[in-house]
Amino acid sequence: MSGRSEGVILLHGLARTRLSMRSMAAFLDRRGYRVVNVGYPSRRYPIEILARSAIPPAIAALRRQQAATIHFVTHSMGGILLRAFLAGEPLPGLGRTVMLSPPNQGSELVDCLGRFAWFRLLFGPAGCQLGTGPDQLPARLGPAAFPVGILIGNRPAVGLGRFFPGSNDGKVSVARAQLTGMADFLVQPCGHSLIMRHRTVQEQVAVFLANGRFKRAG
Repeated sequence: MSGRSEGVILLHGLARTRLSMRSMAAFLDRRGYRVVNVGYPSRRYPIEILARSAIPPAIAALRRQQAATIHFVTHSMGGILLRAFLAGEPLPGLGRTVMLSPPNQGSELVDCLGRFAWFRLLFGPAGCQLGTGPDQLPARLGPAAFPVGILIGNRPAVGLGRFFPGSNDGKVSVARAQLTGMADFLVQPCGHSLIMRHRTVQEQVAVFLANGRFKRAG
């Protein structure tokens, strides 16, 4: 990539840290991108506050590195942070986004477990915003007004698939990962928690960032 003029901001998911995106960061760095792997206290504040505190410093860091185009790669709730941020203000130089396992229409898991005190304690105010109801944050953010490809797995961990009526990755259903206005959508044979570490997924991320579409066999 000439001059490393394109940057990528990585946003991890709920109850994770930037370490969960470390292999994705290394992969994209080898592909020639300037990478900022963001860490944020995902269980401490609502999503809107997390978005406003985590994303602008990452943008500023890439601007200082002379990145003219800024892409995003998000995992799980990180995609909702990005949607919340972009709903509030435009981003000049915004490139493409890949969302991995995003609860774009909420998660049935939150519907089932969000009423319990232990869930609220463990996952905080942001986790409780990820239900499927019309008043929940994912439903209120509207369609994508930016080029986004969505990739989700369909291999739930043992016991977690029972919370969902259809195909899912153990945390998010395949149907509810989708978003009106998305440019492409792809299902891969993996689960929710480690999807970002799969080499085939990383390669698909690179393909979308470069071309705006995922690669299909044949």
